[in-house]
Amino acid sequence: MAKETCEVRMYHNLSKAVRGLARLTALTGGLGLFAVIILTCLSVSGRALDGLGFGPVPGDIELVELGIGFAVFTSLPYAQYMRAHARVDLFKPVFGGTVNRWLDLAGDLLMLGFTALLAWRLWFGMIDKAAYGETTFILQIPLLWGYATAMIAMCVAVLVALFCVLRATRVVLQSGDTA
Repeated sequence: MAKETCEVRMYHNLSKAVRGLARLTALTGGLGLFAVIILTCLSVSGRALDGLGFGPVPGDIELVELGIGFAVFTSLPYAQYMRAHARVDLFKPVFGGTVNRWLDLAGDLLMLGFTALLAWRLWFGMIDKAAYGETTFILQIPLLWGYATAMIAMCVAVLVALFCVLRATRVVLQSGDTA
């Protein structure tokens, strides 16, 4: 009994830590998205007031591209943890709990594979951008920075996906499903 309580406590602590990490990552991406909104408003306002000596923010498109990419990658871990990715639950009501638990596990395994694949390819892209020193056209921002931030977010996404596989496996095993 004490062993089971310790395992449950460890699982809940792990769940809390993973949820906190995923949430922190998403909040960081939200701040980045907020910065993109402000930048866009400033740039559009500058264009509108061009006759008064103002103008658009130089490199605004580059900054928006980098910011949106950052927001997308940082939202993936939280969406995975909360099971908030787009799903088609057309047949879910038809299947019983057993089949749905196994489908959740299969979906989490697929997401783990997908995030690991993205992280692996981002790693090679980051190495490539670093080797060639590619930069954005106007502001000369190293593309390595965008790849590095996406890589950090994808590492968090892989960790969260691993936890989600553990979570789904626990649900399947605790329900005694053998189908």
